[in-house]
Amino acid sequence: MTVAAHHEQIRATVRRFARERLAPHAARWDRDKHFPREEVAALAAMGLCGVTIPEDAGGAGMDYSALAIACEEIAAGDGATCTIVMVTNLVANILQGYGNAAQKKEFLAPVARGKFLGAFCLTEPQAGSDAAAITTRAEKAGAHYVLNGVKQFITSRRNAEIAIVFAVTDRSAGKKGISTFVVPTSTPGYSAARIEDKTGQRASDTAQVLLENCKVPAANLLSVEGAGYRIALANLESGRINVAAQATGMARAALEAALAYAGERKSMGKTLLEHQAVNFRLADMATAVEASRQLYLHAAARRDAAAPCLKEASMAKLFASEAAEKVTSDAIQIHGGYGYVTDFPVERIWRDVRVCQIYEGASDIQRLVIGRDLAQGLT
Repeated sequence: MTVAAHHEQIRATVRRFARERLAPHAARWDRDKHFPREEVAALAAMGLCGVTIPEDAGGAGMDYSALAIACEEIAAGDGATCTIVMVTNLVANILQGYGNAAQKKEFLAPVARGKFLGAFCLTEPQAGSDAAAITTRAEKAGAHYVLNGVKQFITSRRNAEIAIVFAVTDRSAGKKGISTFVVPTSTPGYSAARIEDKTGQRASDTAQVLLENCKVPAANLLSVEGAGYRIALANLESGRINVAAQATGMARAALEAALAYAGERKSMGKTLLEHQAVNFRLADMATAVEASRQLYLHAAARRDAAAPCLKEASMAKLFASEAAEKVTSDAIQIHGGYGYVTDFPVERIWRDVRVCQIYEGASDIQRLVIGRDLAQGLT
């Protein structure tokens, strides 16, 4: 798939930033669980916290292909930083799509400009892939709603200023009884129960969030009561495309590290690259990375054209996330024992990429979506 010139310019610009400002520090950030606030602010100054948001609303006014390409390049530098940026773009897109004029003025522009980072509070301890099963309650009390419940695996809880929170306003209405609220994280009653100790992406904090009599103005309701499930599903395509791009970026970084190592390390009188077994492994890795890229670019192009792309987005995420784990594992294998220690980046990338098969819909959910689409084509 041919990429437009302006997209190539975005790729080159973000790639240069990632190589200079992200990759050299990623290992330390991972070790220290350091949140890269300055680097995220610099990415925001480039328009990358509100990529698809119109310029007059504080965003970059670009398309979903640009966002996905940026995600690949940021992830190649550091997967955790990419996750922070992806979630903030998700929050910005929700505000753009469902916020009223007052909400956009108060919340959207600061998020799109990176002044406010965003958190997306949907998942609960007993409700992951089944968004309709959430139990967090929001009860109307005069000019406010009072929220009570628990949210799980929330990105940037400790650093985000704005959270999009999903809660049940009508228990008798099933998924049509879910509503969405904009909640400043400084609101009394919104707190972190704990920060999760994760396998990878440690520079991006992930928390369990408690909502205990969290009182928010009724003006912070997005759209209308009962629109929450629709809002949650509305950004599935772009979210899955971005995760596919993120996985592609991390896989590419592992491939590049393995290729460099294979070109330098000698065994039995020649470089590893000259051994057919290693050379063939690298060829398979490169093919997987390119196939992943083409899948996410195709899905993003359909999204930009306002064409249905849920199946394509699911295919891109499924393939890219599973291929990335294989590519990073093969990169470790090429490094031998050195791949298993922190002196080289491949073990960290391997840890960082594993979650791509879980968030934004686990691999089995993607297969369910794809299979359902195939079945519908036969009826």
